[in-house]
Amino acid sequence: MLPLPQLLAELVKRPSVNPMGRTDLDPAILYESRVAAFLEEQLRALGCEVRRIPMAEGRDNIVVTYEPPGPAPFSVLFEAHTDTVPVDGMIVEPFAAKIEGGKLYGRGACDVKAGGTVMLTAFARLVKERPKGSAKLTVAFTVDEEHGGRGVSALMRAGVRADCAIVAEPTLLNIVNAHKGVARWLLETTGVACHSSRPTDGVSAVYRMAKLLTGIERYAGELAARPADPVLGGRTISVGRVTGGVSPNTVPDFCRADVDRRLLPGETFDTATADLEAYLKALPGVDFPFTLSQASPGCTPLDPKQSVELTARFGATIDSVVGKHTVHSVPFGTDASRIAVAGVPAVVFGPGDIAQAHTKDEWIDLAQLEPAAEILYRFACGK
Repeated sequence: MLPLPQLLAELVKRPSVNPMGRTDLDPAILYESRVAAFLEEQLRALGCEVRRIPMAEGRDNIVVTYEPPGPAPFSVLFEAHTDTVPVDGMIVEPFAAKIEGGKLYGRGACDVKAGGTVMLTAFARLVKERPKGSAKLTVAFTVDEEHGGRGVSALMRAGVRADCAIVAEPTLLNIVNAHKGVARWLLETTGVACHSSRPTDGVSAVYRMAKLLTGIERYAGELAARPADPVLGGRTISVGRVTGGVSPNTVPDFCRADVDRRLLPGETFDTATADLEAYLKALPGVDFPFTLSQASPGCTPLDPKQSVELTARFGATIDSVVGKHTVHSVPFGTDASRIAVAGVPAVVFGPGDIAQAHTKDEWIDLAQLEPAAEILYRFACGK
């Protein structure tokens, strides 16, 4: 197995951009197939049997399992996603994997190819050393985390299970045991197109949307006033993008808005949809039809009550390597909640800082790789 910085560089050099619904990106950098092929090559070189679990054509999860030399005291799943967000606006070469000042730069370096690198390294060491008392370890490199988590959902449907799971995301070597869920909708209005010189001959879908957007702004305030979760805080909603019309001299007959809602434990996509839809229909002046449809699979909240024992055990392992750790929640979603829904207690852990994820000069502090790999190895050894 390559040294950690070189292994990470090889992953970053292989583009695995998730188009996230866009159609304007260079096909040469899209999807996870190049990374999947490299990972499979590395794992087969260890003498391991590799399983591919497809999510869509050309987009496969890579899964491998280590069986210990004796009875396994427990089983654990390490999961890391292989896709990245697009590279628009980056001020460093996205796939050069440049190393400078103890940092490696490039798209996915922080989110989350560094996490995948340390999981692969810990797995390779386990295969090589085969320590007594080690756990049964499955490592899964999944697709499509950045746009709905369909890869990890396919993994769970395929029956991959363990007693517990560690999910790779940048946490500065701390434990994330709770996060909000995500619901995303496409809100659409229609109208009647006509020439802009005679606007009264038509009906503007944009004006209709404006009423709904003003309502969502008020709705955000009402959500914020509802009782907050003691760990995760309050509910939020935001509108991230609005598109509509075809030209400045045409009254638009369509308008679309992307809406993002963060969920608390106890909330579901269906309950959140019903609540928002009822609110919008009750707004003054909303006497026109609109549609509110699911834009992506989203994810459920990660409830910390399911991982109390795991958090304590894994925290002790972190302390044995770096001396201390924190346990905290985050506002963003991860694959951990989809694994937890399948009945597997899960926490989030990895090298890097979420502040560097998705940024124009994304980077990872290379000094965090060695301790992260050691922590994962020790945990899989039952230490």
